[in-house]
Amino acid sequence: MARIGRALRHRNYRLFFFGQGISLVGTWLTRFATVWMVYKLTGSGLLLGLVAFFGQAPSALLSPIAGALVDRWDRHRVIVVTQICAALQSAALALFTFTGWMTVWHLMALGAVQALINAFDMPARQSFIGRMVEDKADLPNAIALNSSMVNGARLLGPVFAATLVDLFGEGWCFTIDAVSYIAVIISLSMMTVPKQAPRIRTTNAWQDMKEGLHYVVHEPLVRAVLMLLCATSILGGAYTTILPMVAGSTLAGGAHTLGILMASAGCGALGGALYLASRQTTEGLPAMIGYATFALGVSLCALRWAPTMWIALPLLFLCGTSWMIQMASTNTIIQSTVDPSMLGRVLSLYAMAFFGGMPVGALLQGWLADQLGPMPTFLCSGLAVLVCAVLYRIGYEARKPRVAGGITGTTATCP
Repeated sequence: MARIGRALRHRNYRLFFFGQGISLVGTWLTRFATVWMVYKLTGSGLLLGLVAFFGQAPSALLSPIAGALVDRWDRHRVIVVTQICAALQSAALALFTFTGWMTVWHLMALGAVQALINAFDMPARQSFIGRMVEDKADLPNAIALNSSMVNGARLLGPVFAATLVDLFGEGWCFTIDAVSYIAVIISLSMMTVPKQAPRIRTTNAWQDMKEGLHYVVHEPLVRAVLMLLCATSILGGAYTTILPMVAGSTLAGGAHTLGILMASAGCGALGGALYLASRQTTEGLPAMIGYATFALGVSLCALRWAPTMWIALPLLFLCGTSWMIQMASTNTIIQSTVDPSMLGRVLSLYAMAFFGGMPVGALLQGWLADQLGPMPTFLCSGLAVLVCAVLYRIGYEARKPRVAGGITGTTATCP
């Protein structure tokens, strides 16, 4: 256990971990309440996909410019501002719900506002982790613990949210989320962080963006894992979008059924993140990404033949585990190998791969679920992800003989 939590010995990271952990539970309350409200109001897979699309697409569009700006700005200050804005967004969701004004269009618009906030928050927060951990040997552990925190909230949030929705309605989920941001704002204010020296601006933001893209193109492993992440985000990563349809129609359940399904995927993701946190080296991560992608494809295919919740739960657990291992391993490779001066821009491309792929995948899967049903949609997604896993593996094997060792220095190589 000491090995798993070794990054917590750094005071700034410890403050961030516990403050962010409280806030993230609130975030998952909002995510659950949002998708359940859409399903309750419309019953449409396409509209579930549209709400997911507007909740993520603006992040993808803005991520490159946001990453370039974050590399120029004080990251600590950026995170404080984004958390305040996110709290106000959640308060607006609560207001519309309690007043009875809430419609699907409000959910789309306010989801887009949160996506705009995330475009700046994600690269700032991810690149700030390195400044909170003085011993860089603990950086991979800190990244994995951060993923564990996110997925611990992903496990607890839907369970709490389902209870709140059943007893009191969705408005209290949004309210608790708005209040939960106070914890992370306090933790950020308590940190002792050296002032970040302003970067000398010899180029404009557009040139900075091109430099970031050029850097990724000429780093083979970083390029490969980002392309795979983008592909699997589109083809399989948005599988939770249609879970309300599975809970409400296939399994004939309610909010509590959706809570159990989402918690199972979250429990798997937490297990994957804890496994990565227990590792002491980045060696072998490129191969692990390939195995995890293959496991995600297999588990999605198997969901096609899961007529009961007891069969679906272990498959969703495997989906959550494998998807988290791919995402967190990709993040670790980037943060362990990319030049610090380029980190914000490369992480913005990571965000673009994820936030760009997920909304497209959500639309695609929502439309397919309306046409074919949710269970055949899982099969289509799984088969597409398996193709991606095979192509990545072929490329990985082709490069493998030319390198000797793990991920070293500031260049990305395959072990």
